[in-house]
Amino acid sequence: MSDSLIDAGDSPERNTEKLLTIAEVLMRQVEQASGDRGAAYEQFQRAAMLEERVRQRTCDLEATLKVLSDTNARLAEARRNLADAIEAVEEGFALFDAAENLVMYNSRFCRDLEDVRAVLRPGLPFADYIEAASRSRFLALPESETPAGWTAKRMQRHRMRSVFTVALAGDRWLQISEQRTSEGGTVVLQTDVTDIIRMERTERGRMLDDQARLIRATLEHINQGICIFDAAGRLVGWNERLRLLLDIPVTVLRTGAGFDTLQRWIRRDSELIGDVMSSDLATWAVQRTPRPPLFLEVRRASGMILVAFAEETPDRGFVMSFSDVTRERLAIQAMQRANASLEARVAARTEDLRAALADAERANSTRARFVAAASHDLLQPLSAAKLFVASARDEVADEHAGGTLDKAHKALASVEAILGALLDISRLDEAVVERSPVRLAPLIAQLTDEFAPMAERKGLKLAILPCTLTVFSDPAYLRRILQNLISNAIRYTRTGRVLVGTRRLPGAVRIEVHDTGPGIAAEDQRAIFREFHRLNASASASEGLGLGLAIVERACALLDHRLTLSSTPGRGTCFAVELERAPARAAASYSCSETAEDGPMADGSDRIALLVENDEELRHAMSLHLERRGVTVLEVASGEEALELVEEMGIVPDLYLIDQQLGDGLTGIETLIALRARHGDRPARIITADRTPGVREACAAADVEIMYKPIDAEALEAFVAGGR
Repeated sequence: MSDSLIDAGDSPERNTEKLLTIAEVLMRQVEQASGDRGAAYEQFQRAAMLEERVRQRTCDLEATLKVLSDTNARLAEARRNLADAIEAVEEGFALFDAAENLVMYNSRFCRDLEDVRAVLRPGLPFADYIEAASRSRFLALPESETPAGWTAKRMQRHRMRSVFTVALAGDRWLQISEQRTSEGGTVVLQTDVTDIIRMERTERGRMLDDQARLIRATLEHINQGICIFDAAGRLVGWNERLRLLLDIPVTVLRTGAGFDTLQRWIRRDSELIGDVMSSDLATWAVQRTPRPPLFLEVRRASGMILVAFAEETPDRGFVMSFSDVTRERLAIQAMQRANASLEARVAARTEDLRAALADAERANSTRARFVAAASHDLLQPLSAAKLFVASARDEVADEHAGGTLDKAHKALASVEAILGALLDISRLDEAVVERSPVRLAPLIAQLTDEFAPMAERKGLKLAILPCTLTVFSDPAYLRRILQNLISNAIRYTRTGRVLVGTRRLPGAVRIEVHDTGPGIAAEDQRAIFREFHRLNASASASEGLGLGLAIVERACALLDHRLTLSSTPGRGTCFAVELERAPARAAASYSCSETAEDGPMADGSDRIALLVENDEELRHAMSLHLERRGVTVLEVASGEEALELVEEMGIVPDLYLIDQQLGDGLTGIETLIALRARHGDRPARIITADRTPGVREACAAADVEIMYKPIDAEALEAFVAGGR
């Protein structure tokens, strides 16, 4: 066939054409026959696939049945194991499902409730189980408790899932415990606790017996009479002390005796004091409402005093105690009598002291008035004497006479210093101080100028360190304190140096005065602050009366400044004053009106001074002193005369020197204000011996400084020369 289809003699193109023709014919035949043969083949193929699926599903089913069989076997074994485990539990066990139907239980569940055990079965509702238990003849219901009431309480406990105890007949006890499962069911456990409760009961009884013996022993050792009554008012306990206090026969005190028996012995030969006892004790003892505490006194005819106290107990009984307070009351009465006597004596002594104090105050007031009068009456002639002596000393050419006048001037200065110290003591007694901000810089500068010549004359080196701080103090007294400390240091130091410096402290400043003097022994350090006390008894009166340190101590105490002293004999002494620091921005100033003002000591030529002074001697002395310095002085005795004189002259003076106390007319400040109003402002000083705060405040309000008496000649010259 291949020979007829493909000829070797033909060309390749011919053979290829033949083959393409044969393939086309064959394809056409196949397409015509595919309808019938294709359907049959698909049916065969589908049947084969179904058979394979059935075989696979059959194998899966057989495997599943085998797994189910194994699972059922294991479940059955688990049920047997669970039943065995539940049965092995020593307590009674029952399981209720979420619908509260009984699922399973063991043989110990409700074993002591046989009639309830008989109705137990799977599917039993929990409420029916409780109903059966409430009617069981083996359940010991509490007194006055009905089965319905017990059922209600039991269901409430079931909802709370609590643990509780149930009493059974025959003095047996079950503890019931309920627990919720994860699926909402309930597990009930019943535990027999009979032995535990009986043991506790026995132990409790033993403890009660021991406590009763202990209470009895305690009652017998108490120093009070004690009696105990129950809720019905019957005597249940007492001690021997009660019988002795109330003198009750032994046959009367017996258990069960009523309160009325005790009440009769309480009232016998006795006076009862107390609000409750005014009625009837028996009413209080038997009343049904809560009893208030009872307190009363029993005063017996024998003189014995008993205090009774009764209080209700938690079981509606009560306890009464009786205490013998006879000795205490007698002691109180004796103390009251002694008190009355002592009060009378104290009142008499107080009256004597009051009279003595009044006398002392009158004497002190008289002394203060005397010193105040001396401040004016003594200082004015002293000022005049000093000025006269100073003028005479300047005029005398004889050296011997000049020396005599110089000594007289020094003597007057000593008198002035002593009188000034006395005035300071008087002011301290009257507590006339005024604290204000004080700048230390100008004060220290003036102290340096004041004491440098004194130290130089003794050959001592004086160093006063500068300080720019501000403190709270009275400027006049602070200056006086430091003056006294520095002058004492210079006076008692023979060789060496005196150092004055300040130390900064937290919120404070300490001013220290060191010297290289002989020092002060420890036993003398307290005595040096007494008035008129001097360690150097040979010192002359010109060196003072020993008032300086007394003034320092009293001024520091009045100003609340801490004063300290440290000294080593042979090595020197240090006095220190601690002051409160004031803010730097405080309006602080230091008035130097008591001393010469800064400025040149030039003469006052071509100046006119108006001097208003009602003391004739002082007025003439001041005039003489000023005129010798080239000052023209217009002197008058009153403010009214000063105003008239200036008006008549038509010339306004260059300076005003006006005394504050001018008699019944205008005061010095009033005169100065009138002069300023009419003729304008001029440099002025108010002259006074009054150092009270009222004068300082009035001068500050008038913007004028004070020149205190006795008048210092150098201060007067400095004012006139400076013209300020």
